Amino acid sequence: MGPLADHPPARVGFYEVAPENWIGVGGAWGRRFRAFTERHPFVCHGLSLSIGSPAPLDETFLQRVKRFLDEHGIRAYTEHLSYCSDDGHLYDLMPIPFTEESVRHVAARIRRTQDILERRIAMENVSYYAAPGKEMEEIDFINAVLEEADCDLLLDVNNIYVNSVNHGYDAERFLHALPSERVTYFHVAGHYNEADDLIVDTHGADIVDPVWDLLDKAYAHCGVVPTLLERDFNIPPLPQLLTEVDHILALQDRWQPRTGERRAEDG
Repeated sequence: MGPLADHPPARVGFYEVAPENWIGVGGAWGRRFRAFTERHPFVCHGLSLSIGSPAPLDETFLQRVKRFLDEHGIRAYTEHLSYCSDDGHLYDLMPIPFTEESVRHVAARIRRTQDILERRIAMENVSYYAAPGKEMEEIDFINAVLEEADCDLLLDVNNIYVNSVNHGYDAERFLHALPSERVTYFHVAGHYNEADDLIVDTHGADIVDPVWDLLDKAYAHCGVVPTLLERDFNIPPLPQLLTEVDHILALQDRWQPRTGERRAEDG
């Protein structure tokens, strides 16, 4: 599994994996993964639940996820507030229309998911590049889903910044409109500037100063919650990657006296 598994840094507090990549994996890789989950806290961030899809919820898949979460003692399960399938996978995260009908549809599927998994889940605010069928603002849609589904929030700080540039809204105002009491943990990542008014959410670059600033404001709003550094490609050597973990920890230390335990992860 690389240097993280061979020499886990003490300052990394937890790890995140996509369950789809590990469900059913056996043999030597399965044993190594199990040894890692026995020694370290893990959370799961799903890729294929497709919570906003018009197709029926894949309850067979959810039963497999439940067994995986239970087997490995996974601390939290999160997914994207989007969809990626309709009688076949689309291999991309598509935006759910911001409508009251969508709120009811998605919330019912989240409640059913929580019933099957026998645990609360957290939904992530996603980056998007178009808003088809929009009848309400993004922030109102997210808050309505969280309230009606009675679920938690995986707050992606970078996605707030990306969407604020692409759709022309104030990132800090959006952040403060989210319910801090529902936040399970944060995501923070890098992106690609396609143009002055177009950012692509890539997870393939270093975090930029405006996102660091917004993360600091997120700690002020929510407290020092666990924070995950996402890096999907263009992955630098581990010591270089850990400098961003150290930056996260330094920001957390600023709020430590009033908000409690700090946690950061890299993956």
